[in-house]
Amino acid sequence: MAKYIEIGKQIKAQIMRGEYTSDVPLPDQVSLAKMFKTSRVTIQKALDLLINEGLIYSKQGSGTYVKQNINLLSKFDATVDQYVGTTELMRGHTVTSEVIDYDVRLPEAKEQENLNLAIADAVYDFVRLRIVDGTPWKIEPSNMPVKVVPGLNKGVLHPSIYHYMHEELGETIGAAYRIIRAAQPNAYDRRYLDAVSDTPMLEVEQIVSLADGTPFEYSFTRNRYDKGSIVVYHPERPML
Repeated sequence: MAKYIEIGKQIKAQIMRGEYTSDVPLPDQVSLAKMFKTSRVTIQKALDLLINEGLIYSKQGSGTYVKQNINLLSKFDATVDQYVGTTELMRGHTVTSEVIDYDVRLPEAKEQENLNLAIADAVYDFVRLRIVDGTPWKIEPSNMPVKVVPGLNKGVLHPSIYHYMHEELGETIGAAYRIIRAAQPNAYDRRYLDAVSDTPMLEVEQIVSLADGTPFEYSFTRNRYDKGSIVVYHPERPML
C-alpha cells in the first residue's frame, strides 16, 4: 500500500475517533510530516484523499479543517466504495465473528465467472455472523478461491480475513464491484438478525480484487434496515 494512502487512513481514523474536530485546524503539513516521518508531498497527497472523501477542507490562510457535518459519516455506515473489511471499518468497537457454515468445494458456474476460476479450482464456502459490541450486526455468505487465499480455516474466519491477507499473506486489497439492493429476509436473517417476514433487508453483492486485479472474494452482505446503511458522497466539483 502506498505510504500516502496508509497515512490518509490513519488521519481518517483519528478524525473518526474525535481527535481532530471542526473547531481547530489540523496540524500543518510540516508538523504532520514530522509526525509521520515523511515528506510534505506525501502529506499533501494523503490530505487530498480526505478532501476527496469529504472529510476535510482547506481554508485559505487559515489551515485544514474537519467538516462540521462529519457526524453524518457514522461509524456504522459504509461508503459505497468501502472495502477494507468490517474489523477495520468498525475500529474502536469490538468486532467478533460466529462461523455459521464452512466448507471447501468445487465452484458453481457463477463463482467460476466472478472469481475467474477453472471448474477444478476449489473455493471456500462460508457464512459468518458479524457481531459488533455484542450485537448481531450482519450476515456474510462468502466464497474465496483456495489458490488465492491459502490457509483460510475457521481460526482465521473468527477474527479478520483482510488482516490475515495483509499480515500473513502479504496481499494488498484493490478494488470492489458492488450491487446494492433491497431484499426480503431469508432463513439466516430470521434466525440470527431477529428479522421477521416483513423486515426490510439491505443486501450488498460484491466482488473484491487484489491490487493486481485478481478477484478473491465473491460475497453477499446482509443488514437489517436499521443496522447500517451505504453512504454515497459526491465531492464538490467546479461548475463548467
